[in-house]
Amino acid sequence: MVGVIRLYTESDDLEQAQQFKAVLFARGVDVELQQIDKLNARFLRLHPDLALCVDAAGLWLCANGMKMQPDWHAEVGRLKRASLKSEMIARACNLGEKPNLVDATAGLGHDSLLMAHLGANVTLVERHPILFTLLEDSHTRAQQDAFLANVVSRIHLVFSDSADYLTAQAQQKAVFDVVYLDPMFPQRDQNQQAVKKQAQVKKQMQLLHMLLPEHGEMDLGDNLLELAQKIAKRVVVKRPRLAVFLAGKETNHQWQGDACRFDAYFQHDLVS
Repeated sequence: MVGVIRLYTESDDLEQAQQFKAVLFARGVDVELQQIDKLNARFLRLHPDLALCVDAAGLWLCANGMKMQPDWHAEVGRLKRASLKSEMIARACNLGEKPNLVDATAGLGHDSLLMAHLGANVTLVERHPILFTLLEDSHTRAQQDAFLANVVSRIHLVFSDSADYLTAQAQQKAVFDVVYLDPMFPQRDQNQQAVKKQAQVKKQMQLLHMLLPEHGEMDLGDNLLELAQKIAKRVVVKRPRLAVFLAGKETNHQWQGDACRFDAYFQHDLVS
């Protein structure tokens, strides 16, 4: 079990909250459901501990007066502006070829959403039961949106540890066009200086870091690169611009941006 987490909801959304409680319990999370009179900003400020809440907009993570969910609807504007030529990630992942792609570091799913919009068939892998359930709810709600429905039809969610999933695929001799890695906690740069952060971390990332605290190699993603190379013709790693190579492995090719870069590793011996 992950541990006990509170889930707040009002009476109108109690049935939905009970369904989430059952789903999370089946995934190893002990949920303490509390019905309250008003789930508003004041209540969240007075209850600063990390928790979940359910309202008409679905399942949220909350703490310190803030709420967060993988808001895929908020990405629609970006998707409509995006093109294969304008997005560096499209070149790095060769999205023009409509690849079969594994995103092994799901996060909030925004990169997967963009890659699916630009043509990729994406398998989105997430091991944390709460984050996976948040992603699952966003995926379900996106299916009701006229614009997003076609996009998310190309996203398949898998509840699994990424290392276990990649290992199982290798044992089955599966081959993917691309495995995409975006480790949440990148290593320090070559001089052991902290990679520069934005002046103010976005609220959603603050809450995500509370849910997924940094704790060693798994979150650095070093172990995933070698596993990914066994099944993918191309492994693409998103890094802060000044960060060291993942697992210390020099890249075959690199796309540089102002704040980040994409490192690509090619396996020419893999064939479908």
